This record gives sequence, structure tokens and C-alpha cells, in this order.
Amino acid sequence: MKRLQKSQDNVMLAGVCAGIADYFGIDPTIVRLIYVLLTLAGGSGVLIYIILAIVMP
Repeated sequence: MKRLQKSQDNVMLAGVCAGIADYFGIDPTIVRLIYVLLTLAGGSGVLIYIILAIVMP
């Protein structure tokens, strides 16, 4: 059973993007690019990242 959790191996800030990439089986760079686009498109990326960093085990 797969669990959504922060990555311990591929960490840049808190491991959130790498954890999401591991869960969906994609490259962490793609998730990081999506995060940057969300941040530049209105700032919602920062809020989502903070919430996920707190909520994800």
C-alpha cells in the first residue's frame, strides 16, 4: 500500500515535491516545475507547500 509522505532521500526544502512524485511515480522535477508555475501564477503554490509540509508525515 502506497502512502503519501515526504521523501527522505530527494529533499530540497521539506521533501514535499519528491514525496508527491514518489506517490504518483513521476520525476520530482516535474512536480517542482508545477509548484513554481503555481507560485508564479498567483502565489497559491507557497500556501499549498506550507500546508503539505505540515500535514504530510
